[in-house]
Amino acid sequence: MTGLGIIIYILVFVIFALIAYAVLQIKLFGMNVKDFWSFIEANQILERLYQFSKKYEKLTVQEQIIYLKQAETIFNAFDKVPNSLWEDEYDKYNTVLEKYKNIKMLRWSNE
Repeated sequence: MTGLGIIIYILVFVIFALIAYAVLQIKLFGMNVKDFWSFIEANQILERLYQFSKKYEKLTVQEQIIYLKQAETIFNAFDKVPNSLWEDEYDKYNTVLEKYKNIKMLRWSNE
């Protein structure tokens, strides 16, 4: 029983050490953990918006508003992290940005 307890303690220690190391790396990279976590969430939203922008050419007014709000969330999160973290996602980001600009121009011209 004590052997199993020691193994559990070692595993718990290793898990906490890895978490601390990850947080340290994020801090050394000049970011807050909260900003990094919002970047991870924004990456998931980026993927959905990218697929959405490829699929639909015309959007209803409600879809445009939702798209704009989601895109702004992505842009805010990506602005808080260094570019080197998301350079692989640049094409998707740029596609979403272009669709965002087109919707903004369309809404501006309709007003």
